[in-house]
Amino acid sequence: MLDEGSGFGELRSLNLGVRLAETAAEIDAAQALRYRIFYEEMGAHADAATAASRRDTDEFDAVADHLLVLDHDRGEGASGVVGTYRLIRREGAARIGRFYTQAEYDIGPLAALPGQIMELGRSCVDEDYRTRAVLQLLWRGIAAYVFKNEVEIMFGCASLPGIDLDALAPQLTYLHANHLAPEGLRPRAVPERFVEMRRLDPAAIDTRSAALSLPPLVKGYLRLGGYVGDGAVVDPQFNTTDVCIVVKTDKITDKYYRHYERTTGERD
Repeated sequence: MLDEGSGFGELRSLNLGVRLAETAAEIDAAQALRYRIFYEEMGAHADAATAASRRDTDEFDAVADHLLVLDHDRGEGASGVVGTYRLIRREGAARIGRFYTQAEYDIGPLAALPGQIMELGRSCVDEDYRTRAVLQLLWRGIAAYVFKNEVEIMFGCASLPGIDLDALAPQLTYLHANHLAPEGLRPRAVPERFVEMRRLDPAAIDTRSAALSLPPLVKGYLRLGGYVGDGAVVDPQFNTTDVCIVVKTDKITDKYYRHYERTTGERD
């Protein structure tokens, strides 16, 4: 965990809980889960070191907070990890000199904002736990973290499965036509990796079908009023096509603050 003050305790729903990782073993369990989902299930290409360790790791893990969903019926601590999200704030990125997203996008407009910004990434959930309850618990954890750390803008790379741009043309066109970020909040794919998102005439696509076929995570961001940056990026290693998501957190924090007031009776 980046610092002890960034946490919010544990939120529970029956046997499930969500909180930040507290030990190296719990972070290792999150990395093992990421490997199983990204490499074994989704077909990402592992280098020799990754294949040998059976862990999805990189330098950003050391400066991140790792949000975990735990099934306490499976065990406590690392043995209970069934879902994870990686959260990186300005302070963490400053220790490395960049955010992970900057390998794909120019986030200058976001970095120039005065408030706290946070990168979301490496989201995955064990196949047996991909239920509405688990996804809602992950979002509750994100809301608590955002509230605790006064995050104003969340962003990150969200993936569409596969790298066939013709197959993804309706979804990419729909996102560009309907959810493009305002210029002051708009990341842009770096020139050497830029892929045009407006691949079809927007009037010719089935808007409803394109929206419904988006991955659940992307649909969740859009329900929160999220935007996309300009340009997609093909990621052959992970067998995905990425878009940059930007979410203003006011809806998240307002909802969490109302819940906080109801449960604690506290006000400023």
